[in-house]
Amino acid sequence: MQDRPFIEVRGLTITAGRDRRQIVRDVSFTAEKGEVVALIGESGSGKSTIALSLMGYARPGCTIAGGTIRVAGQDVRALDAAGLRRFRGKTVSYVAQSAAAAFNPGWRIRSQIVEAATLHGTMGKAEAAGREAALMETLALPDPAQIGARYPHQVSGGQLQRMMAAMAMINAPEVIIFDEPTTALDVTTQVEVLRAFKAMVKEQGVTAIYVSHDLGVVAQMADRILVLKDGEVMENAEAGELLERPRAAFTKGLLEASRPRRLELPEAPADAPPVLEVQGITAGYGGTGPDGLPLYPVLHDIGFSIPRGRTLGLIGESGSGKSTLGRVLAGLVPAAKGSALINGRELDLRDAARRRRQDRRELQIVFQMADTALNPRQSVAEILGRPLGFYHGLRGQARTGRVAELLDMVRLPRHLAQAGPRALSGGQKQRVNLARTLAAEPALVICDEVTSALDTVVANAVVELLVELQRELGLSYLFISHDLGKVEAMCSEVMVLWKGREVERAARDSLTRDPQHPYTKELVRAVPQLRRGWLEEVTAHG
Repeated sequence: MQDRPFIEVRGLTITAGRDRRQIVRDVSFTAEKGEVVALIGESGSGKSTIALSLMGYARPGCTIAGGTIRVAGQDVRALDAAGLRRFRGKTVSYVAQSAAAAFNPGWRIRSQIVEAATLHGTMGKAEAAGREAALMETLALPDPAQIGARYPHQVSGGQLQRMMAAMAMINAPEVIIFDEPTTALDVTTQVEVLRAFKAMVKEQGVTAIYVSHDLGVVAQMADRILVLKDGEVMENAEAGELLERPRAAFTKGLLEASRPRRLELPEAPADAPPVLEVQGITAGYGGTGPDGLPLYPVLHDIGFSIPRGRTLGLIGESGSGKSTLGRVLAGLVPAAKGSALINGRELDLRDAARRRRQDRRELQIVFQMADTALNPRQSVAEILGRPLGFYHGLRGQARTGRVAELLDMVRLPRHLAQAGPRALSGGQKQRVNLARTLAAEPALVICDEVTSALDTVVANAVVELLVELQRELGLSYLFISHDLGKVEAMCSEVMVLWKGREVERAARDSLTRDPQHPYTKELVRAVPQLRRGWLEEVTAHG
C-alpha cells in the first residue's frame, strides 16, 4: 500500500455564523514531505481559514464542519484539547502577517523565542538559547548571538518578521504555516525575508504552507499553487505549470492583475498652479535638542510641489520617512523646520488644531488601515455624515442625499449606508475611508499606503478609482507607498526617499527605465517578477 501524503486534506468544509454559511466548500489537496504549497486568492477566498484548519483551529464563530485533515500521520480533527496543545508548536507552527502584534513589547525577543520551547518542554533553557542563536544565523540576522537581547521596537520590521519565524522553528516542527508574512514589507526588505525563509525551509527540511495574495512572491516560494475563490478550489497545479499555462479563467485574471500596468492619467495643463508647495521640512521624534532639531530626526530638508490635478508618488523602504512626511503635512506630527502652502496659503505645520477650517478641509489624509480608521460602532451613514456636518453644515435629507452621492462616487451600493464596518470587505472599508475624505471636498488627498493591506485585484480597483476621481473632480494626490507597481500605475512623478532624504525624482516613464541613484536601482531590481528563479537571480546579483 502506497504511503499517504504528508499533509492530506479531503472534503474540507468550514461554516460561519448561526446560519452555518459555508465559507470553505469541499476543499481537497495534499503536500509531500518538504514541499511548499501556496494558497492564493482574493481577500475572503478562505486562504488563511484553510491554513489555520491544519492546526485544528477555526476562528471564533467558525466551525470545521466536514472533511478530513491529516498532518504528519495524525488525524487533526480527532485530537482533544490536550492533544492539540502538543500538536501546535511542535508538529505544526505558524508565522503570522504582523510580527509586531505577535511579540510582547515589554519582553526581550530572545526570552519570547526561548519560551516557545520551554512551554512545550522540548528542551531546557540553555539548549533553547543555543538553538535560538543558530536560527538567527540561518535567518541571516545581523549579530545573531546578540540581536535576541533587544526589545521588539529596537529592530526593523523585516528583522522582527524573521525572528517570528525563529520562534515558529524553535521546536523543529515538521510543518510551518506562513500567513501573508511579507505583505507589510517594502520590496527590498521582502527580498531579504523571502531569501531567509526559503533557505530555512530547505535547511530544516520542513513542509510549508504559504498563504499570500501576491503571485510574484508565491512564484519564488512554492512548488505547488492552490488557487482559491469564495472558499472553493479554482485550480491546483505545479507552480511553473500554473504560471506559464493557467487553465482557470480566474487564475488568468489573477495573473493579469499581477502584471505591471500604467493607467492613462487625466490631462493637466502644463502651467497648472501648485496646490501644495513644500520647502525644507525637517521632522522627527523624541523632543528637540538645543539647536531646535529633533533628537531622533526622520526627515531632512524635504521640498516639492504638486500641481492641480497631478499625483506625486512617494516611495522608499520602511523607516525612510514616507508616512512621517504625510503626517507632518496632515498636522499630526509637528515639523521642526520648513514651510508649506496649500493653494497659496501658509499651512501651520505645528498642529492640525491650529489650522484654519478651510486648510483642514482642503488637505485630507486617507490612512493605511481602514479597520482602525473607521469607528466600528457607527454606520457608514454616520461615518460619512460627520464631515458633511462639520465642513458643510449639512443636516437631515440634505446629508442623507449627499451620503448617497458619496457612495456612488466610490462605486459602492447605496444600501451600505446603513451597514457597519464589520459587515464590509477590506476593499469596501477602504472605499468608505476614501468617501469620508471626499465628503470634505478636498483639493489634495494624502494617500498613506492605502493599498498595502489589500489583495492585488482589490488594490488595482482602488488605484483605478483614485484616477477616475482625479479625472472627475480635479483632485491632486500625494500617493505614499512601498509598492513601485502601484506608484507607477497612477503617479505622474515619483520621488524616492532613503533615510529621510530625497535621493531621486523623475517622471514615472523614466524612473524604472533609467534609475540614477544606487538605492533606486536596488528598489527597481527588488520588485518580484512572475517567473520561477527570480529570487535566486536577484540574490546572486545582490
